[in-house]
Formats: sequence, C-alpha cells, structure tokens
Amino acid sequence: MTTGIAKPTAADDRQGLLSRGTALFVFLFEKVMPDPYVFAVLLTFLGVLLARLYAPNATLPGIASAWYGGIFAIFAFAFQMVIMLVAGYALAMAHPVQKLLARIAGMVSTPRGAISLTIIVSILASWLNWGLGLVTAALLAREMAKRVRLDFGWLVAAAYTGFVVSTEGLSGSIALSQATHGSALNIVEKVTGRGVPLSETVFSWFNLIPCLLLLITLPIIFRYLQPAEKNTIVADPDRLRKEDQQVHAKERTLTLGSMLDNAWLLNLALVLFGIFALYMEWFHKGFSLDLNSVILGLVLGGLLLHWRPSAYIDAVKHAARISGSLVLQYPLYGGLMGIITTTGLAAVLSKVFIKYSTAHTLPFFTYLTSMIITLFVPSGGGHWAVQGPFAVPAAVQLHTSLAGTTMAVAMGESVANMLQPFWALPILAIAGIPMRRVMGFMVVTFLTAAIIFGLSLLFLVPQQ
Repeated sequence: MTTGIAKPTAADDRQGLLSRGTALFVFLFEKVMPDPYVFAVLLTFLGVLLARLYAPNATLPGIASAWYGGIFAIFAFAFQMVIMLVAGYALAMAHPVQKLLARIAGMVSTPRGAISLTIIVSILASWLNWGLGLVTAALLAREMAKRVRLDFGWLVAAAYTGFVVSTEGLSGSIALSQATHGSALNIVEKVTGRGVPLSETVFSWFNLIPCLLLLITLPIIFRYLQPAEKNTIVADPDRLRKEDQQVHAKERTLTLGSMLDNAWLLNLALVLFGIFALYMEWFHKGFSLDLNSVILGLVLGGLLLHWRPSAYIDAVKHAARISGSLVLQYPLYGGLMGIITTTGLAAVLSKVFIKYSTAHTLPFFTYLTSMIITLFVPSGGGHWAVQGPFAVPAAVQLHTSLAGTTMAVAMGESVANMLQPFWALPILAIAGIPMRRVMGFMVVTFLTAAIIFGLSLLFLVPQQ
C-alpha cells in the first residue's frame, strides 16, 4: 500500500543543500554589503586611522599628502584597466564572435553537455581576457538557452564559473602590472628594482597546472549539480530571440559624415598601422606581453571584427556603461596605496605577515588574506594597491618567491570573486537573471577552486 508521498531523491537533497547554502550568501551580499565604492571610502578612512596609530612618524597632514599623491599616481593604470575591460567587452560583441558562439551552442543537445561546453568556453575566454570572458560567457549562455531546455540559473552560473581563472590569465592586472616597467602598480619593481615577467607568473607551472585542473574538473562537477525537474526554471527562448532581434543597424544616409563613419578602410588602415607599431616596439625592446601590448591587441581585434568605425564606436559605448564604478574606485585605491607606502604602514603590516609565516607558507597565507580582501575590494588592480605594498616586502624579507606571492594575491582574487557578485553583474545583466538564482552553484565553484589553487601554492611554488 502506498501513501502517495514521494520520497526525496538525491537531486532533491542536493538542491535543498544548495538552497540553504545560497541563503547566507544572498543575504550577505544583497542585504549587508554596501556598494564596492562605499567600501573603498570606508577602507580609505581605515587606512588613515591605522597609519595615524601605527605608522612611524605619521602626521595627519602627511597622511593627507600621501593620499593626494596616490590618487593621481594611479590614473594611468586606472585608465589602462578601464580600456582593457571596454576593449575586451567590445571585441566579444562583434558579429563574427556572436556567430561563432551560435555555432558552438549548436554542438550540444543535452543539458549536461551544454553546461560542460559553456564552462570550457568561459574558462578559455576568461584566461585570454577577463572582459572578453565575461561577455562571451553571457552570450553563449543565451545561445544555449535558445536550443536546450535546462535550468537557466544553472547555465548562467556555469558561464560565470569560467571567470575563476580571469586574474591568472593574459589580462590579469596584477601579473601584467608587475611585468610592465614603470607601472604605478609595479610594486615588485619599486621594492626590488626589477619586475616579474609573465614567464614567472602566468606561464609558471604553479599557475598553469591548477588552471588546467579546473578546466577538467569544473565541467564534470557541474554536471552533477543539475536541479531536480520540479525545481528547474528554464528561460523563454522566444523572449531571448526577440531581445536579440531588437538590435538593428543604424539607418545610413548618403552624407560625407555617414560615409566616413562606415568606411571600413579606416578601420583596416588603423589595424595595419597598429600591428606595425607593435612590431617595431617588440623589435627594439624584445617580445613581451604587458598591459600596453595586450590592450592594443584587444583594440585592434575589435576594430577588425567590427569592420566599420560606427559599429566599433557603438560597441565601445555599450561596453563603457559597466566601467563607471571602476572609474570611481581606482582613484580611492590609489590614495590608499599612497597612505600605506608613504607613511611606513606597509612595513608595519608586512611584519605581521613575517611573524606568522615562513618562506614556504607565505604565498599560501597571502592567498588566504587575498580572499578576504577581495570581498571588500573586488577589483584586481585596486586589490593589489591595498595588499601588494605589504605582501611584497614580506616576501623579500623572507626570501620567498616574489612570483608566487604575486600570483597568490591574484588567485585569491579570482577565487573569492565566485562569492563576490561585483564582476557577475555584466553576465547577470546580459542574461537577465538575478544573483539569487546562481549563488548556490557559485559556492561549489568557490570551494573547488579554493582547494586546487591553495594546494598549488603550498606544493608547486618554487623556493628561492
């Protein structure tokens, strides 16, 4: 005799566990945490207070002068970061890229296949450029949802999961700034007199191996997070198609101005000239990837794929909308960096690290600290401005790997971003879905990546 009450399945149990885990993080980030800009303001005054209390010979006028100098010293770097985000975003909006994503989406027909492929593409794109990865993943998720019936929150979470390797890739601001001579954020160069090339950071084994492991394991793990059928909420494919069809080309008029606006020859000429300029730079100084060369490459790629000047201008205008918060935050982080470095507070904080660390464990403890700081400072460059000034001197004094310590900050940044919704906002906006729907899945990504990167820093970072 049956009672008519269905027993909970393993999928139901998983979903219940995800729901309970989601509740805490949703409450934390939607109800408790203020906007990252507000945190930058709060951290500024915390830095003033700490410098006044603990920094040697720090006076209030001296702290104010250090803050003022730091704000304007970071302007060039801040503009580089904004341009990198906008250029990567605009590149992903190009019609050839969108056609490629549509073809990729057509390669799978099952929910789990769609999830795995979305994560793989998102990881590869994010490693190449974090702005490109954000937009590519969101657009691919929309294309997948048009073709495969699956839970949209699960799919969007898979799209954002690839961002977990964003700061470990070719556009990671922390690694790139240490490889760029004269950069305001090249703290390693300021302390030691030399920078750290990407061959020691991005292309090191202790960075590449965990990235490869995540590329393999996350697509598999996410397949087992599929919500139960009764909890599945699918996207409306007709709505997605209708929204995508609302983007029409501007009406062209036969005027000299409109002809110039749509003159593909101008884009092509600028691309060729830019390639020649980049070749000459590498010919005289040797091949190296730094902030400037990566940014130029993204801009040239966008110009070429959008083909017409007017199309690229429209894409850049659209991409620039998401950079407003960074424009406000970076000057404040620069001011905080000025306080930390100029007043001697960096030396005080580095002594705390030295007291509880060894040459072997410093990168790992730096990594743990980085994850905490990221919850309050979600921007890689701004984060490095806060943590770099005391992490690098500690590494020098303990004779530990500067590359390992640098990448420890970057790894902590990307892992904690899985719980910090700041960088998820562009994906959520493009997908049209609230953060609540994806947070439970992101906890799984956070735990997986936290373990893999942590083990790499403990066992794979070379000793000095």
